[in-house]
Amino acid sequence: MSAPKQAIHWFRQDLRLADNPALSQAAKHGSVLPIYILDDAAAGMHAPGAASRWWLHHSLTDLQQRLNGALSVYMGDSVAIVLELVTRFNVTAVHWTRDYAPWRVAQDAQVAEALRERGVAVSVHSGSLLWEPDTIVKPDGTRYGVFTPFYQRGCLEAPAPRRPIPEPQSVRYQSDSLALPSINALNLLPHNRWDLSLAPHWDIGELGAHRRFNLFVDTQVDQYKDRRDFPAEPSVSRLSPHLHFGEVSPNQLWHAVYASSMNKQRAHFCTELGWREFAYYMLHHHPTLPHTHLQAKFNAFPWQEDPVVLDLWQRGETGIPMVDAGMRELWQTGYMHNRLRMIAGSFLVKNARMHWRHGERWFWDTLVDANPANNSASWQWVAGSGSDAAPYFRVFNPVLQGQKFDPDGAYIRRYIPELAALPTEYLAHPWTAPASVLASAGVQLGITYPEPCLDLEKTRASALAAFQRMNAESV
Repeated sequence: MSAPKQAIHWFRQDLRLADNPALSQAAKHGSVLPIYILDDAAAGMHAPGAASRWWLHHSLTDLQQRLNGALSVYMGDSVAIVLELVTRFNVTAVHWTRDYAPWRVAQDAQVAEALRERGVAVSVHSGSLLWEPDTIVKPDGTRYGVFTPFYQRGCLEAPAPRRPIPEPQSVRYQSDSLALPSINALNLLPHNRWDLSLAPHWDIGELGAHRRFNLFVDTQVDQYKDRRDFPAEPSVSRLSPHLHFGEVSPNQLWHAVYASSMNKQRAHFCTELGWREFAYYMLHHHPTLPHTHLQAKFNAFPWQEDPVVLDLWQRGETGIPMVDAGMRELWQTGYMHNRLRMIAGSFLVKNARMHWRHGERWFWDTLVDANPANNSASWQWVAGSGSDAAPYFRVFNPVLQGQKFDPDGAYIRRYIPELAALPTEYLAHPWTAPASVLASAGVQLGITYPEPCLDLEKTRASALAAFQRMNAESV
């Protein structure tokens, strides 16, 4: 006897049950085969990095538990796997959530065409963004290229984001006995278990995402705009990895913030969701964003190659405390506060004059929230090569940034304990401390903590001169 007709829900970056339009539509068929496919070959250079693979393992494990063991996982060619399942399970419809990574867009088209040729209904749903990129256009029908008008006139004047929908009920989930025996078979966890330092910092999965968000709304969102730039404080949402893996939807966040009285703090959080929308908007309209300058003049910029400085930057040993603290936070937690992302990025691209792709690749491997839209758009913003970028002459001074946003030195002391006994007035620039002060704090520059690998003032001047030459030659 043939298997009963049913639908497939193909989980990708939507690892949740509530507010999942694709899953809810699949559930209307009565019987659903929920699947996940790890397709590294198709993803190519944008296969998940090491930190993302660690998160993915635990997020899939959580989803598997929420589905009472019904999630079937596979590894290999997505097209071949989906087509084989459609035949073997007599599937009449396949549902999935739209993804905007260029390789996913190409793959979706291929899978959809193959399914339709076999008479299988294909439904691709919106569930990762508040507004679909093609719906946000200027009055003359052209695309936006600058964030503020994109958000203020494009998004906020468009129809409001749809309201979240509940988790589907009374669904018969079916599993595949021929799938991989467990999520462990995907080999997502590192063999040397460096990830053990990451685990205490996160509550991974759909319920964890909501616990994190509820805590943010109850205790932090009403200080968000005023305090979000101070990395030692619990003043940011830390929801970016949960959003990236789809454990929570932007619609759930948007409407929860709007549910009570709006103020400038909550509006600013919504604006940050708008920046996420803008990054995906840019990726959608510029699929080469992860590896091509949006401003072509940057193709001629005289980038430098310095593997020694790059290694010091990656290890948080540049001798510049605010840079090093950010890079160590990244290594220890899989996350870096946004203010530090700008500081560390500016140091690499402006002071060291290294191509932003070096930073983009390191962040891709070490951030738990790495995605091709935010990662590449943010690095191009720092470099000045994006369409809505920081001007070339904006070079973050990590000393002044530390003094302003870590005024009592709590953040630097947390991640650079070898400087903890140093008086706060010298924490952001220990090389200026008198020898007696260093000795009293147990600090030996070049031994217990590095001396600066670059001169901040000289490298800033050199970078500005190079940018100015590039601009003059591009006229």
